[in-house]
Amino acid sequence: MGILSNQPDLLELTDADIKVVSRRVPTEDELRDLKLAWIAVKHVKSNAIVLAKNQATIGIGGGQVDRVGAARIAIEKAGTRAPRSVAASDAFFPFPDGPRLLLDAGVTAIIQPGGSVRDQETIDLIDQRNAALIFTGHRHFRH
Repeated sequence: MGILSNQPDLLELTDADIKVVSRRVPTEDELRDLKLAWIAVKHVKSNAIVLAKNQATIGIGGGQVDRVGAARIAIEKAGTRAPRSVAASDAFFPFPDGPRLLLDAGVTAIIQPGGSVRDQETIDLIDQRNAALIFTGHRHFRH
C-alpha cells in the first residue's frame, strides 16, 4: 500500500526562468503565446501538451501514458488552427518524437522544462526546423 501526494503548483514563470536553447529566439507573438500555454499546461492532467495561438488555447491533450499521445490529441483538437501555433509541455520530452510530431503539425515554438538526457537531440531537431525552444527548468507534471 502507498500514497501519492502532490503539492500545490504555485510556480509563476518569470523572465529569469526563460532560457532560449535554440538558435532562433521566439518572436514577441510566439513568446506571448508560449507564456499562455505554459500557464494552461499547469492545469491539465499529466502528461500534458497545450497548443496556443493568438492568445488562445487551441488544442489540449492530457492524462495520457506518454507525451506523444498527448501531443496527438492536442494537434487533433487544434485541427486546421495548428499551423503557426506554439506548444507547452508540462514535463521534459524524453525523446524528440513528441517535438517532431508538433513541428510536423506546424508548431513554431515549444516551451518545456528541459532536463532529459536526450535534450540535445530535441534542440538539434528544433534548430533543423528553424523553430524556437525554451527551457524553464521547472516541471508542472502531476498525477
